[in-house]
Amino acid sequence: MKVSIVLGSISDKKISDEIVSVLKKFGIDYELEVISAHRTPERAYEFANTAIERGVGVIISIAGKAAHLGGVIAANTTLPVIGVPVKSSTLDGLDALLSTVQMPSGVPVASVAIDGGKNAALLAIEILAVSDENLRAKLVEHKNKLKEDVKKMNEELLKEE
Repeated sequence: MKVSIVLGSISDKKISDEIVSVLKKFGIDYELEVISAHRTPERAYEFANTAIERGVGVIISIAGKAAHLGGVIAANTTLPVIGVPVKSSTLDGLDALLSTVQMPSGVPVASVAIDGGKNAALLAIEILAVSDENLRAKLVEHKNKLKEDVKKMNEELLKEE
């Protein structure tokens, strides 16, 4: 299965690059497309409705300001959708965060932090790993590396005293 990454605008590419980097590290296939919930609603509908037949297992939507992209996608698929709210010059991304997390009952969109592309990728991988033992083993390895990194930081801290 692959992860689909949908950007509301090309200006969101920096965040999608972070997501792609994590997915590549785990050997996950992905697709990437710019779709506007407001300017190309027909494409958003078609994209969401055909995701399963394209082999998509999880969709990550990246959007700022009104940030309706994740909700529009979620309304038109049964796949899990993860929203990444984007910090914009107006309201520092709070508008996008609220638009992403305040979905009506029955149309869930998981949300990560503002500009939280890496966590969106990891959450997508965790979702896929539910039915993929090899991927689950890679996640265990990743978590162990995080533990080792903290252990090394602590050792460095103690050396400075």
